[in-house]
Amino acid sequence: MTGLVLKLAPKERVLINGAVIENGDRRSRLAIMTPNANILRLRDAIHPEEVNTPVRRVCYIAQLVLSGDVEPTEARMQLMRGIEQLSQVLTDHDSRALLNTATGAVLEDQFYQALKALRSLLPREERLLAAGRA
Repeated sequence: MTGLVLKLAPKERVLINGAVIENGDRRSRLAIMTPNANILRLRDAIHPEEVNTPVRRVCYIAQLVLSGDVEPTEARMQLMRGIEQLSQVLTDHDSRALLNTATGAVLEDQFYQALKALRSLLPREERLLAAGRA
């Protein structure tokens, strides 16, 4: 089997190419065979009122592409600018690797992979912001 495999919890919702799909009462697996399908787990979605930090802002732009609310060509430059701005602040090796992964994914129109890499920066950003408040 090739393609993306989604493992869904009972009643979990996922957005696939603009359509919300809800799982039944049991755990299940979906194999997405179509390449470049736009997929977003709704439990992972960032809501507009939660876009209150630099990393969340960049994640949200990638999410808008996956939800079909923004055209990829329109978002690509915003994502690249956002990733560049983050790279000016997040200079540690692990953050740089994630930002490089996100950059490569954006350049290849792999917005799910870009979002996945960027979301990995959220805990690090939260720690940095907490340290700044202390």
